[in-house]
Amino acid sequence: MGKRLAAEGVLSEPACDGLSGEAGLAKVDVKLTALSKPATLWRSSGGGSMRRQCINGFRGLVVAMISCQASVIFAAQAPGLVSTEVLLTSAAGHKLAVMDPVVFYPDGAAASKTQVQIETAKLRQTVTGIGTSFTESSAFVLAHLPDAARRSVMAQLFSDQGANFSLARTPIGATDFSVEGRYDYAPVPDDLGLKYFSIAEDQMGFNPMRYPGVITPDFDLLPMIKEALAIKQQQADSSLRIIASAWTAPPWMKDIEGYYQSGTPETNYEGTGGHLKPRYEAVYADYLIRYLDAYADAGVPIWGLTPVNEPEGNGGQWESMHFTAASQARFIQDHLGPKLRASPYADTALLIFDQNRDRLEHWAETILSQPDAAQYVYGSAIHWYASTTNVYGDVLERVHAQFPDFDLIHTEGTIDDLGKPAPGGIADPDGFTETDWFNNDAFWWQRRATDWAYTASWAPNAADHPMYTPVHRYARNIIGSLNHWVSGWIDWNPVLDERGGPNHVGNFCGAPIMVNLETKAVYVTPIYHVLAQFSRTIRPGDRAVTVSVDTAGLPEDALHVGATLSPEGLLSVQLLNTQATPMTFSLGLLGQRAVVTLPANALQTIRVEIAKAPKINN
Repeated sequence: MGKRLAAEGVLSEPACDGLSGEAGLAKVDVKLTALSKPATLWRSSGGGSMRRQCINGFRGLVVAMISCQASVIFAAQAPGLVSTEVLLTSAAGHKLAVMDPVVFYPDGAAASKTQVQIETAKLRQTVTGIGTSFTESSAFVLAHLPDAARRSVMAQLFSDQGANFSLARTPIGATDFSVEGRYDYAPVPDDLGLKYFSIAEDQMGFNPMRYPGVITPDFDLLPMIKEALAIKQQQADSSLRIIASAWTAPPWMKDIEGYYQSGTPETNYEGTGGHLKPRYEAVYADYLIRYLDAYADAGVPIWGLTPVNEPEGNGGQWESMHFTAASQARFIQDHLGPKLRASPYADTALLIFDQNRDRLEHWAETILSQPDAAQYVYGSAIHWYASTTNVYGDVLERVHAQFPDFDLIHTEGTIDDLGKPAPGGIADPDGFTETDWFNNDAFWWQRRATDWAYTASWAPNAADHPMYTPVHRYARNIIGSLNHWVSGWIDWNPVLDERGGPNHVGNFCGAPIMVNLETKAVYVTPIYHVLAQFSRTIRPGDRAVTVSVDTAGLPEDALHVGATLSPEGLLSVQLLNTQATPMTFSLGLLGQRAVVTLPANALQTIRVEIAKAPKINN
């Protein structure tokens, strides 16, 4: 318009509910000193940041941004970038709700002390995907639903009309989230040629005579995976990469000759999963490759593989097997790596470790610094159970800096020990045990969840395990992981019963979808909506984008921001407000700026079409 327009105006009795674009229009008269006569503007009568349009007949658009304190800011320039989609999931009840567009203005003045800058020229890792897992327990719960209800739940998880998960994990043999546990695919001792290898356990189903309430007796782990793949094959976006992890080798290959040994008073209640006997290391490598064969024959390609889940053990509480970092390096170098390379699965992504982030550095330095082992490795798999709040971004940054050619993928996280009675040594036994989570969204949006180490006198770092808000833990971890070189993020069980099971050792956990097995009521928790919002807006092949945040005046954990850019130039900005009140901040992008009001206790995604992503190497 050739000159900056100064605006002066007064708003009376502003409404301020923290939301925008959901109410009608109210007229506001504002005098523009660069105009010959007053212009009539329109604003939404709801609170928060809102757009206003000048309709005085001159070219260009004047936009006023109104904060909850009724301050008015007008940008003189015509608007620049405009979001193509804004999604909101919040404690107030929004579930991937479509919100009003966000408008950017060239050289817009910062209207808040809190500044967020999206640095699209600084691209980082390529995204592998956001996803969930396939478990026998999830299949068991789904087998209790009528066909139409089961297909609906599966569509919510895997179709492009639902979460459209693009990454998944599945166990090789039994886990704690098996209905009865204690099974493997090579049950005959000393079957060195694996003549009796069989994945029958994954597809035998559940007999209603033994499990009353089962409606679809032939539904099981493998049928669940096939149903997900069938959903994918019916849509253009068909990506679903599956990572497989064994919890243990068959007992006859291990020194304890069992799936696990529980702790006793004599062992100070410290159990074990045992170790591979050296003479069976080659056979165990064959066992893993035979699994790849069997699943390929069943029509299920496996994209990634870890030698074992949680090699540092779980205290002998359920199926497990121990490696040290050094022994896993030798196993990969001498057995699994060469056998994979010589097999039809040479391109399978082999991931080391597969346990908690706080120990990643030791494992990466031990294995990835050895060329004879590292030549077979794609990257590292990590979990989140070392802390309920800490993403360990410093650890991830150091590992990436030292080993930039190796990927990082989060392969497991969940709301663990759900409703568990407090064991000995817990300082807050009442707070330790959760209640009232089924069909109650408030539970998932409030600071009411704990994990295994909450206030435990025997935990090594109990201070890292405070009580937490489940939705915040998920969103914070996903955003923080992508900001620190993690390319993929996988949740644990997608579907569990109302108790958080079945789990054959009582390790009940939360899940995105929970089902009352008696009434068949399906409860879609807020965790599902948060995961779906991430999965639908962060797709395989996207690039993580560097984000800088100046949170002046905000508590440390108040605002979390991440961003990704698609090859087609679609930017997705993820914004988590953990506070009980809305916050307003300035969002900078490509020399333009928008004022954004983020509702209380909410995850918002702002998507903007920008120029095609530049070709920058990782």
